Amino acid sequence: MKAAFFHQHGPIENLEYGDLPTPVPGPNEVVVRVRAVALNRLDLFTRAGIPGLNLRFPHIGGSDIAGEIAAVGVGVAGWREGERVIVNPALWCGACEFCIAGEESLCVKFRIIGEHVPGGAAEYLVVSTMHLFRIPDDYPFEEAAAAPLVYMTAWRALMTQAQLRAGQSILILGAGGGVATAAIQIARLAGAKVYAASRDEAKRQRARELGADEVLDSAADFGKQVRALTNKRGVDVVLENVGAATWDRALRAVAKGGHVVVYGATSGSQVQLDLRPLFWNQYRIVGATMANRREFNTVMRLVFWERKLQPVVDRVLPLAHIQEGHRALESGQQFGKIVLTP
Repeated sequence: MKAAFFHQHGPIENLEYGDLPTPVPGPNEVVVRVRAVALNRLDLFTRAGIPGLNLRFPHIGGSDIAGEIAAVGVGVAGWREGERVIVNPALWCGACEFCIAGEESLCVKFRIIGEHVPGGAAEYLVVSTMHLFRIPDDYPFEEAAAAPLVYMTAWRALMTQAQLRAGQSILILGAGGGVATAAIQIARLAGAKVYAASRDEAKRQRARELGADEVLDSAADFGKQVRALTNKRGVDVVLENVGAATWDRALRAVAKGGHVVVYGATSGSQVQLDLRPLFWNQYRIVGATMANRREFNTVMRLVFWERKLQPVVDRVLPLAHIQEGHRALESGQQFGKIVLTP
């Protein structure tokens, strides 16, 4: 099969496009014929090298996968060849205390397809049936691939960790990113007032078109801007993934008793924290990674079957243009998802 892969960590030039063996399904597994795979910043980090991540090379990236079942393994029930599916990219053990409690994203052996194991940047992928989700026959594969990881991440961050509800307010940083575009829509659906921040004027305008009530320049002191717009109150929730470059301003934007939800650290993971405002204002700093199965199924229904959320695709490229896709994502100029098609 054709695939995009790398033999060692490093720069974009390490990415190759060529032939690798076609995978064969084991018991309770299926082969998915990949029709579209979307990139995430996780693909950049995995290719460059993450401390402690030990891969078997060559490694295939790609966590966001849409396609159709091409073959079924022994023991598979309830699934048949030709069904259109997306893949839940989260992997869990099913036996630890967190899995038993239904919190699979806290699994002690938690892994992600495309990061820890081969992903979907190929013509075929083998996956357990427990990670499949059916999609409608009329739903474009390119849009479908833009949904799984970002919507599950945004849903858990906003609805579970921040407990966002109608009448509240939220500041979403990095407004052009995949999780951010999902979060803007989810926050609007929840009935919250949405503030979105980006360094790029075009992205701020796109965020407004997507549903943001107010847009802010993240290159400026957006914490001060939020205070001015909220009569010095701040917002109930700040969704933070930038890290070191925005951390202090993000904390200045949160209201007393509010939440700062962290799901990434693209500009650096080391930050300083003054404990005095933390205990005096009683805001909560909480992390969010992916989602549990219940959350995944809930938000995927909203995307695919109720059509209340719409994945945002920046561009579609052939899988053979994997280096171009990584360069585009690394530049940070995209709004929404970059999708590759085998």
